[in-house]
Amino acid sequence: MVQIYTLTLSPSLDSATITPQIYPEGKLRCSAPVFEPGGGGINVARAITHLGGKATAIFPAGGATGEHLVSLLDDERVPVQSVPAKDWTRQNLHVHVETSGEQYRFVMPGAALTEDEFRQLEEKVLTIESGSLLVISGSLPPGVNTDKFTQLIRAAQAKGLRLIVDSSGDALMAALEPGNLELVKPNQKELSALVRRELTQPDDVRTAAEELVTSGKAHRVVVSLGPQGALAVDKTGFVQVVPPPMKSQSTVGAGDSMVGAMTLKLAEGASLLEMARYGVAAGSAATINQGTRLCSLSDTQKIVDYLNKN
Repeated sequence: MVQIYTLTLSPSLDSATITPQIYPEGKLRCSAPVFEPGGGGINVARAITHLGGKATAIFPAGGATGEHLVSLLDDERVPVQSVPAKDWTRQNLHVHVETSGEQYRFVMPGAALTEDEFRQLEEKVLTIESGSLLVISGSLPPGVNTDKFTQLIRAAQAKGLRLIVDSSGDALMAALEPGNLELVKPNQKELSALVRRELTQPDDVRTAAEELVTSGKAHRVVVSLGPQGALAVDKTGFVQVVPPPMKSQSTVGAGDSMVGAMTLKLAEGASLLEMARYGVAAGSAATINQGTRLCSLSDTQKIVDYLNKN
């Protein structure tokens, strides 16, 4: 089995709560908070664990919030390689409003990384065995520019690691610069920015994704399309997977669940269709839950069974 690692440069400790209604200035009475690990790569590792796989999470951890984060991952039996950080790990807040069904996501800036902390994270990455899958997911924190990010990707590829990147904006653009990525998962807006044009016609998304593949930027491109599922492209062709109609409770963690499921299938050598179906199923399974909860194996498998029959 191919080994899986994830790298999260901007982790978080996420708390979720429920309040009857939300309005300015008054005291908003909330339910007891639920604390969960957060940050792109960390959630990918957690999703893989929930689905019966194994992935080691690499990330910086600072202060009491960082200690809490590591403890929560230990509770979930997610293997961890953390680097002590000077700045406290950020804490995000997710609020679900009972009366309206609305959700509010208060996302704090990532903790700054020093040169030495980034170097220690890079050293951990470069000790990973050749042929392993490395998922780099999430935003870049203060102290890490796109040049550093690109250099890290080049160094990891030179060591024989197979990279999956899920980011946005300048970070995603920088990740694609070296090319040869195993998988990228932009949404339609992010894909439009990558190809520097509007994607307005039905075939525009597929054409743009195919350009990333044929240019050698990535072996596989999966474009997340929200309720319409995802469009997956590789050198052999394309598939679109549409999930069953479901009542969404929260979209938090859906993208990370999707990446985790697809990474697991890549490690197993699955086809593009199998990978895309499992990814869409896991992403959809995450939306069933309130707050910050990720996919479960049972919900994911039920949706996969539906997709296989339809």
